[in-house]
Amino acid sequence: MADLKIDGRMKVKTLKENFKKNFGATLRVYKSVTCKGAFADDDATLASLRSADAKGGEVTVGGNKRVGNFEKEFATAFGIGVQVANAKDTDLADNDGTIAAAGK
Repeated sequence: MADLKIDGRMKVKTLKENFKKNFGATLRVYKSVTCKGAFADDDATLASLRSADAKGGEVTVGGNKRVGNFEKEFATAFGIGVQVANAKDTDLADNDGTIAAAGK
């Protein structure tokens, strides 16, 4: 399991596919930082969704990172919300668990 590097040029669809491939867990990507409302369009880049006050840059995530920490770090960097769900996308992962554990 390798680290996953995420930057603003990445499309939502690519991010979700790479996340699933690397960690086995599902990544839900929303249009807003609050994770309420609509999911982000799969063809949109992260930069096109980024809020004006988000710092941008790159986020690197490994399987040993806590789910809650990753979700906060992602929101800070990109100004959009993500939630980690189990492999079947039926339940959200525990924020205190690791990303790798969410995919099992």
